[in-house]
Amino acid sequence: MEHKLKFESRFVGELPSDPSLENTRRQVHNACFSLVDPSLVSAPQLVSVAGEVAHAIGLSENDTASDDFVQIFSGNKIVDGMKPYAMCYGGHQFGNWAGQLGDGRAINLGEVIAGSGEHLTLQLKGSGATPYSRTADGLAVLRSSIREYLCAEAMHHLGVPTTRSLCLLTTGEKVMRDMLYDGNAAYELGAIVCRVSPSFIRFGSFQLFSARKEFDELRKLADFTIGYHFTHLLDRFPKGSKEIYASWFKEVCQLTTKMVVHWMRVGFVHGVMNTDNMSILGLTIDYGPYGWLDNYDPEWTPNTTDIQNRRYRYSQQANIALWNLYQLANSLYPLIDDVVPLESALAEFQTEYQQQSQSMMASKLGILQFDEADAVLFTELEELLVSVETDMSIFYRLLGESEYPDYQALSAAYYDPRSHDQAYREKIDTWLAKYQNRLSKDKRPFSERKKSMHSVNPKYVFRNYLAQQAIDKAEQGDYSMVNELLELFRHPYEEQVGMEKYAEKRPDWARTKVGCSMLSCSS
Repeated sequence: MEHKLKFESRFVGELPSDPSLENTRRQVHNACFSLVDPSLVSAPQLVSVAGEVAHAIGLSENDTASDDFVQIFSGNKIVDGMKPYAMCYGGHQFGNWAGQLGDGRAINLGEVIAGSGEHLTLQLKGSGATPYSRTADGLAVLRSSIREYLCAEAMHHLGVPTTRSLCLLTTGEKVMRDMLYDGNAAYELGAIVCRVSPSFIRFGSFQLFSARKEFDELRKLADFTIGYHFTHLLDRFPKGSKEIYASWFKEVCQLTTKMVVHWMRVGFVHGVMNTDNMSILGLTIDYGPYGWLDNYDPEWTPNTTDIQNRRYRYSQQANIALWNLYQLANSLYPLIDDVVPLESALAEFQTEYQQQSQSMMASKLGILQFDEADAVLFTELEELLVSVETDMSIFYRLLGESEYPDYQALSAAYYDPRSHDQAYREKIDTWLAKYQNRLSKDKRPFSERKKSMHSVNPKYVFRNYLAQQAIDKAEQGDYSMVNELLELFRHPYEEQVGMEKYAEKRPDWARTKVGCSMLSCSS
């Protein structure tokens, strides 16, 4: 199988390297990466393969079923062309500058060329310590690895910009973790996810060089990023010019806008939008303590570390994205030496986000084109969704099911409809009447509207309680639900016979259960 994987190492070959080959925790200066091999594991076992991703890099079912595949993607076997490395970067964590961070538990194997001609970096998460592991062990556990593996693929099929997953393996090792940071550490099953992306370069990659005044490395990384990932800019501007850096930053703002609007559309909360977790390509990256809105609560955060300030709550994600872009702008200023284009791009982010968000909401409601008067309709709906416990995904799905939806048609979206008083029912009926009046202006056939609404309002989302059920089974050696969910989320907008149980509201037992309501940053 290994002869099918043609690895290249443009990142390693063209960017500044850490001169030391010692795999010891330390500060690494003037370097984009450190060469480091994955740790060997004792008994790797394949749990699941995302067939589409495997096919994209030229691997068949027979290839992924081979021992070669297991050995390579557990980190036990290095093949020709691989030059494994961990990336060096910094970042702001919860609003505070943290200095050097880096790939503490991720090792990039190199790039392979997909059938489309695109270069894709393959990265093992949980494959051992690196110079950037700080006080950690560089490992990951099955629990968090299942969540990352499945969520990345679910997000892709939802149409959200994201990294992908190739495979999930257990390692045969036991890993000590304090899941809730409460002093009750325990051994868990070790695991590795192979993540796939055109690039894993982050905002923090540029921040660290700028903070250290390592401007030569900053420029080299920027030129590399533009040269391989924003190549169209080279047709418009000279390489290394202030204009190309400014235009590049503007595009990063645009890509980030699109990503966050999609998060809001499907009810996804990233949970830890630190600048080191922001992709320069506008991809969702680093699936840690994320969550999906069950009941619509804009103030909800899935991250136990964030519970006091709720910095990364659902309603705040656009503002945090903007804050993070400000930090990136500060880091790129030495290349541009002019605040005007940077400030212009940041201002445009705010305008673009509002416009795209309004268009997104219109599409969720089946409205052909946003009108200024629709803003009131949106606000009134949000107030209704917040005032009683309402399942976001189910509500919007049901809204598209009926030509003339009424309270009864939407009742399955409510967690406790028996608690609704007459005043609430009258409010929802009043809103639905306004909604029907607005739809009538479009003169759109119901069948067309239903199809359109169902294409943006998913039937199935990767709710935390589903993840926990799959984890509970997998920790007993039963991986059937992992693979069933992987297949389910390949078609999240379609009705799937026999799968309706996966589209149900969060059950009461999951309301406060660990792993179903909130999570820590622990792997």
